Amino acid sequence: MTYRRTLSNGVRVVGEEIPSMRSVSIGVWIATGSRYENIHNNGISHFLEHMLFKGTERRTAREIAEVFDGIGGQVNAFTSKEYTCYYAKVLDEHFGLAVETLSDMLFHSKFAPEEIEKEKKVVIEEIRMYEDEPDELVMDVLAEGVYSGHPLGYTILGLEDNLRAFSRNDIQAYVSDRYKPSNMVVAVAGNISEEQAIAEVEQYFSTARAHTEGDEPQLTVPTFTRGLSVRQKDIEQAHICLAAAGLPAGHEDLYALVLLNNALGNSTSSRLFQEVREDRGLAYSVFSFHTAYKDCGMFGIYTGTSPEHVAEVMSIIDRICEDVAEHGLTEEELRKGKEQVKGSMMLSLESTSSRMSRLGKNELVLGREVTLDETLRGIQNVTAADVQRVARAILTQRFALAAVGPIDEGAFAKYQ
Repeated sequence: MTYRRTLSNGVRVVGEEIPSMRSVSIGVWIATGSRYENIHNNGISHFLEHMLFKGTERRTAREIAEVFDGIGGQVNAFTSKEYTCYYAKVLDEHFGLAVETLSDMLFHSKFAPEEIEKEKKVVIEEIRMYEDEPDELVMDVLAEGVYSGHPLGYTILGLEDNLRAFSRNDIQAYVSDRYKPSNMVVAVAGNISEEQAIAEVEQYFSTARAHTEGDEPQLTVPTFTRGLSVRQKDIEQAHICLAAAGLPAGHEDLYALVLLNNALGNSTSSRLFQEVREDRGLAYSVFSFHTAYKDCGMFGIYTGTSPEHVAEVMSIIDRICEDVAEHGLTEEELRKGKEQVKGSMMLSLESTSSRMSRLGKNELVLGREVTLDETLRGIQNVTAADVQRVARAILTQRFALAAVGPIDEGAFAKYQ
């Protein structure tokens, strides 16, 4: 059974009772990320995520870690372009302690100057580590090119110069601006009753007040820029990513796009994986993906291959995309895809963490619950004509291309 409540201060609470489990997952979702930053403070959302683990008025950083280690629980966080989430998974008997500790981190962090300076070094090392992972780096190069000048093109980790300049006042001002109750969703899933969950969350979250409650910024829809973005790097492989404009979160054609993505390159039986990797042995990694933001989306194809195989791999990708756009999927691909997507979703829901994430993300991004029945019905109702219509709309676009590695730009002349 799911539920939804709004506390008096505007914090939304969504949850699901699962009596068959012994665990409970709790997530605090904040409507902030690199999309809400500017060129001067890019990286502050991610840096703040780190800082909330570095000590509060009641607990040191070590004591925060010991709270969860001492009860056999897990605690972590992540930052994306549009939201940040702090989450924990514990035995049901420790739910209250987990909620209290998360609230302590969110509302009573000290942001000690010495911890700020220490964590700057940690995040700078994280940025440098990311630079050494070309399959990840190419995604940032792609976003920067496609969303040129728009915050969706900023990296989540931020820039080293920005990090070095962040002060305690900068961090506190950002907390006041973005970490206000109206931007918060607390999601709960597991063996905890609605009454107990609401009581615990209300006890620790209802008194939260932001220093400022100004109007929310108006997000601008980015222009999708098509072109070639290259980062030369002395490595063994060429890492390539193609992209076309996709669909926003909540779009009625997303179910058809999920099935298109699954058949094209998001499964081991997909066309790209089977031909590029299994049949020809030209790449270890090749896949397609779709990222849905609040008001736009990106459909992409990634592969990493040796420089001498680039032309052949690109030819295969072009041919497969053209074929799917012209002829759509076979009935067998559509049937199999529906079963794969439904099966994957149902298996993921055996985890309280997955259920919590589903509830929290849907509430924060869409402002409503998307029920399991609604999703299953949406997948099942997709027709071959629906998939082909979406395929034609997306795969016949002129693609943008990003590449990292020993790149011969002449091989990508048509993308310039």
